[in-house]
Amino acid sequence: MLLALIYLAFIGLGLPDSLLGSAWPMMHGELGVPLSYAGIIAITVSVGTIISSLLSDRITRRWGANRVTAVSIIISAAALFGFSVSPTFWPLLILALPYGLSAGAIDAALNNHVALHYSSRHMNWLHCFWGVGTIISPFIMAYSLTTPAGWAGGYRLVSYVLLAIGVVLLATLGLWRGQLAATEASRERAKALNPQQILSIRGVKPLLVAFFGYCALEGTAILWGASYLNLSRGVSVVTAARYASMFLFGITGGRFLAGFISERLGDRNIIRLGLAIIIVGTIIIWLPIGTSQLALMGLVLIGLGCAPIYPAIIHSTPTNFGAENSQAVVGVQMAAAYVGFVVMPPLFGFIANRIGTGWFPLFLFALAVLTLIMTERVKIGTPNHRHPA
Repeated sequence: MLLALIYLAFIGLGLPDSLLGSAWPMMHGELGVPLSYAGIIAITVSVGTIISSLLSDRITRRWGANRVTAVSIIISAAALFGFSVSPTFWPLLILALPYGLSAGAIDAALNNHVALHYSSRHMNWLHCFWGVGTIISPFIMAYSLTTPAGWAGGYRLVSYVLLAIGVVLLATLGLWRGQLAATEASRERAKALNPQQILSIRGVKPLLVAFFGYCALEGTAILWGASYLNLSRGVSVVTAARYASMFLFGITGGRFLAGFISERLGDRNIIRLGLAIIIVGTIIIWLPIGTSQLALMGLVLIGLGCAPIYPAIIHSTPTNFGAENSQAVVGVQMAAAYVGFVVMPPLFGFIANRIGTGWFPLFLFALAVLTLIMTERVKIGTPNHRHPA
């Protein structure tokens, strides 16, 4: 029953993530702001997630992963409802901060809890369910845009779904009791850590760079994949957009498949396999061959390669750094991930504006190699932690 609730919470975590992109083409016109203002909202959300990720160790120690998850989902629901009734742009920006804070708290608390108490199979499948949430919400928004409620109705519908999930989680807080007791027992061996103490743990710094590199790669592929196919490979806009969405389907489907082999391969080997597939995919989309079919399939292949990496890094955290340190380390990992998402896709946009989108495969290749080097330095899945002073 508890595992089913965690799956439900992961769907709730994914639901809002693709709403803004789906609604913004209509939203910005009705709100009277430039198209580029979506980036301001996205950055504000990311700032909130980074802050709450860094504070996640202290928050979950005090309130427990069950309360943090339930209350944060309800806060997300309230923020999205606020989006639906905002008459101008600036209230959206204010509401984006609590939404980001709540999303980061859910992400860090749930990921650490699953890493501590469930197998790598469930970690992959749970992240697959996050992908299901990101796929469902554009359909909700697309339906709402055909009704008089418009984009505001889409946000309201998703806020109601999140509120229902939050109420269910509040009503079932007691189901977490046994696992939380085991978590607290391991944490009694160590106090809450500040960022300097976390960074002093052997292996944390290279793993943060690895997480930054991987999330930068994923974010860049999501944002710029269609532009590369259209501008550098001559693919039509419609086909490029279709295959860019297939990249996300590749991640979601790949995580479902990874669940069947992750325990057999282990976290370290499945990360190696995923990065190898990504590297092959970047080479395929770069090959200067007349047909565009290889480039299209290469982007899907990169999505498949991305699938197991994020779950495997998170799942290996208690083994690498100790159960007593895992929440603190997961928090800074989440922060590094969001920094990668925020910083590197715009950086590639700057590069593409100066010298063209043709450098897209090389950019992804470099990030994949960086991630591979850093994960190999950590020796994923091998205990190598020490208690900070």
